[in-house]
Amino acid sequence: MSKHLGSLLDPQSIAVIGATNNPGRIGGMPLDMMSHFGFKGQVYPVNPKYSDMFGYTCYPDIESLPHTPDLAVLAIAADDVTPMLKRCHNRGIRAAIVYAAGFAEAGAKGLALQKEMEEFVSQSGMVVAGPNCMGFANLNSHAYTAFASIFKMVPPQSGPGSTAVLTQSGNVCSALFAMGRERGIQFSHFINTGNEACVEYSEYLGYMAQDPNTDCVLGYIEQLRDGSGFIRAAHQFAKQQKPLILYKAGETDKGSEAVQSHTSALAGNMDVYRSAFAQMNVIASNDFAQMVNLAYLAKFKHRKGGKRVAIVTMSGAMGAILADKCILAGLEVPNLSTEEQMALRAGIPDYGMVSNPIDVTGNLVNTPEFARSALTTLATSPNVDVLVVTAPGYLLDRMSEYLIEIAAKTDRLIVAVDTGKATCRDKLTASGVAVFDDVGRSIQALGPFCQWLERRDAALKWFDLNEQATLSTHSKGRIDKKLNEHETRKLLSKFGLPPINELTATGPEEAIKAADTIGYPVVVKILSADVPHKTELNAIKLGLDSALAVSEATSDILSRVTRAKPDAQIDGVLVQPMKKGVAELIIGITTDQVFGPVMTVGLGGVLTEIYRDVSHRILPVDEDIAHQMLQELKAYPLLDGYRGRPLADKGAVMQTMQAVSESFNAFLNIRELEINPLLVHESGHGASAIDALIVIE
Repeated sequence: MSKHLGSLLDPQSIAVIGATNNPGRIGGMPLDMMSHFGFKGQVYPVNPKYSDMFGYTCYPDIESLPHTPDLAVLAIAADDVTPMLKRCHNRGIRAAIVYAAGFAEAGAKGLALQKEMEEFVSQSGMVVAGPNCMGFANLNSHAYTAFASIFKMVPPQSGPGSTAVLTQSGNVCSALFAMGRERGIQFSHFINTGNEACVEYSEYLGYMAQDPNTDCVLGYIEQLRDGSGFIRAAHQFAKQQKPLILYKAGETDKGSEAVQSHTSALAGNMDVYRSAFAQMNVIASNDFAQMVNLAYLAKFKHRKGGKRVAIVTMSGAMGAILADKCILAGLEVPNLSTEEQMALRAGIPDYGMVSNPIDVTGNLVNTPEFARSALTTLATSPNVDVLVVTAPGYLLDRMSEYLIEIAAKTDRLIVAVDTGKATCRDKLTASGVAVFDDVGRSIQALGPFCQWLERRDAALKWFDLNEQATLSTHSKGRIDKKLNEHETRKLLSKFGLPPINELTATGPEEAIKAADTIGYPVVVKILSADVPHKTELNAIKLGLDSALAVSEATSDILSRVTRAKPDAQIDGVLVQPMKKGVAELIIGITTDQVFGPVMTVGLGGVLTEIYRDVSHRILPVDEDIAHQMLQELKAYPLLDGYRGRPLADKGAVMQTMQAVSESFNAFLNIRELEINPLLVHESGHGASAIDALIVIE
């Protein structure tokens, strides 16, 4: 629907139904704003009580308008909305904004009103925003359709804007806009989506991704209702290299409760949201000031950046503070090479640090021209991605010409932190140097922005994988029955799951033969699709080292399960070798209500629930993504030879994760898939899927 949103977001003619001549009321605010800021299009107030208002001719009803407007703004009560939409549709109006509350967020009656409106919109093809929304503003055309007074209370824009603010809350929309204007952000759009009864959040995102006047979006969400639409929109942002900066509410139980009562939304799984955002290179934030500073940094999105930061300061303490903040923000402060340190030492006294951070000391006041040499050394270093310079205002002014000169010669990101009142801030920004006035806020924004710069290629690669998987949907198969563990493993082996030496048996004698073939000690466990969790019934026996032990275990397991689950289909028992490994992992896929199939990897067994040391990704997952997931685990050192432990076969783990991903994507009716545990052996010896489970719909 995004191609039809132009009537909402860039209308050339607007009717305000329920208009009033009071600029303090919702029916008067948009008219007052358009008159004040000089909207060049046609404006039609509609109210039989007035003949004119705010310099516009007022009309008694929608049928009396001299022309059909692009957009109708409904400043009327909830009960009157759908009848008025029908009249608008009959008049030929294609789009409308509904201010009124009292719909799905207001109980059974409101839900019925919203359903009635949705049914009409679906039948008519109208594009309707809201209900329960504040409205919009196109800051470049001055089409103000929002009942918000904030536009007159902030510094006016000096020219066209390129940042959009898009929120599911009107008050948050106003707050972000006000803070952005104080920071000097020039906005293109102000959008509050409300209940999203007919136009969902991701559709607005899709429009913004394609809008040539928008280079960055600041967003606030409580729930995404269309995960697939969001992925498509995020893909467009990634291709256009437009930063998408989102605040997702619902981090805590109380936050989730407030979200649900606010817009009848369900918060969703925050761990999955965070992982999905990182995977799609969406910048996640939980701080308005940080979001605004990230929007400011978006001006420098075409600069190259990464995690390696060189810090230049004239204070050892400030260098230490910045180094700490950079590292805590996920950045790196690498040591410079010996040659680079020697070049810096030529102008820095022995008591000044040159390894990184670089403390030029107060001596720079006497020889400010040394700044050119030092900055050039750092800006050309192969060990540095980003250059951060902090100085008092007067010294930054004296260094500004060197910063501007170097910014013109390099495509690396350069950040200046002014600890005084430098007069060169605007000149630096215009010349490609980002300027902050606070150490903490600068790094709070720089950390996620540098990660966004670094993740661009990886995100595009995943979007391509996802697109290929989506295109293959028509060729997916179906699993026509519940699978036991042995059948599950055979199915997964077709997609690359490492094989395991196992045999099935229907009774004690066959189990003994199987154990003799495999070699002792062995494991015996129930084989039944109706018993997915064997330990709960004590239906698995470990470390059996004799024929007698195997016979007794088999008899006990079969009788135990028969008594506990008389209706279960029992296919016998499964005999496997008793193995040891370097580590146990769990690899599982569940279907998230927003994003669809999501893989989770973590420590296997009870440790997963205790430590919650897990990593998530939306499918598909290939071996590169699998490696990233493993590296995110706090327990990753256990796979990497921690304190003399043997190296684990990480390649086999990654192969298994890709196989599990491809298996899930190959069938339409898998609801869950789990390998727990995956026993990881020493490097070169593979991994064993000790237990495997598929749950079908």
